[in-house]
Amino acid sequence: MNIKVLGTGCAKCKKLQHNVEAALKESGIEATLEKVEDINKIIDYGVMMTPALIIDEEVKSVGKVHSTKEIIKLIS
Repeated sequence: MNIKVLGTGCAKCKKLQHNVEAALKESGIEATLEKVEDINKIIDYGVMMTPALIIDEEVKSVGKVHSTKEIIKLIS
């Protein structure tokens, strides 16, 4: 599984990344986590609002900071 957090480094982006890390640790699911801050790469996903959560190259959410439990549901 490949997970990407798209965002330019704002507080919400950092919080989403932290929650993804916590969800992976809590669930025991193996995945690679990447933080994408390049605005051109973010736009390539069609994302116009951050943070965004990408799971296996599919946009799962835009503009929302999911809780750890919500992320576990998305990756399970």
